[in-house]
Amino acid sequence: MGQLTSGALRGFAFRGAGLLSCLGLTLVSGACICQDRIVYHPTRTIARTPADAGMPYEEVAFAAADGVRLSGWFVPAAGPRRGTLLFCHGNTGNISDPVESLAMYRSLGLDVLAFDYRGYGRSEGRPSEGGTYLDAEAAWRHLVEDRGVPSGSIVVLGRSLGGAIAAHLAAAHRPRALVVESAFCSAPDLCAQKVPWLPVRRLVRFDYATERYVGSVSCPVLVIHSPDDRLIPYGNGLRIFYAAPGPKQFLAIRGGHARGWFQSGERYVRGLARFLDACPDARPGAPPVATGRTGPAAHS
Repeated sequence: MGQLTSGALRGFAFRGAGLLSCLGLTLVSGACICQDRIVYHPTRTIARTPADAGMPYEEVAFAAADGVRLSGWFVPAAGPRRGTLLFCHGNTGNISDPVESLAMYRSLGLDVLAFDYRGYGRSEGRPSEGGTYLDAEAAWRHLVEDRGVPSGSIVVLGRSLGGAIAAHLAAAHRPRALVVESAFCSAPDLCAQKVPWLPVRRLVRFDYATERYVGSVSCPVLVIHSPDDRLIPYGNGLRIFYAAPGPKQFLAIRGGHARGWFQSGERYVRGLARFLDACPDARPGAPPVATGRTGPAAHS
């Protein structure tokens, strides 16, 4: 075999780079066509209920503004009531997955409303970004209008994808507080972090702009994130925290993306309890409580 000249090597390199670019664009194009399947991983089977964990609960149903029927659970607080938590889960599974989380929240004295987005669990329809926002709004209306819960006593908590949905809801209302856990800044931004050599920002058709939504809220904000999170890097949590106008707190936990709250144990529970203690009840006539502005360094 003869020797390759420098010109031939350059030609091979050029063609190789072109092939990789074409392959990358092909993969991105395929991903664009299947973006719904990448973003949403719903399951229909309810594997367990709060009763399986020894908790009383009520099955609830309500409709989104476009008529889609949604399903959820209302789990009453254990002991003296501290408020009401509206829980927005992540993109995978359904409300039967975070049952242990619901038990922990009710142990803090919170009534909990957990609901499934359209296409998840027993909720009708198919998931979409606009649909998930409508679904969270319907859950809010169920608490405020159907159950008579004062809006100023509701804490909205979103985990992972639910962080964007919770922040969008909090920006449209004035809840008692917003908790954003293990969330990304935006869908295009996260994709660009994962494949920085491809023009994914222009191709991703989802927004889920947590960072922007948090910047528009008018309630106290707690951002929770783990430096060990490999799915959504820690820097996303820091940026979301800095985007919040305040008052705000940051809680650094440990462990992976899906189970960091559990692996952190008492650190997570104490951090959330401390934040709730610092949050004023926004109902008219409620006594004022001092709120903190605690940065990431204080919880590292």
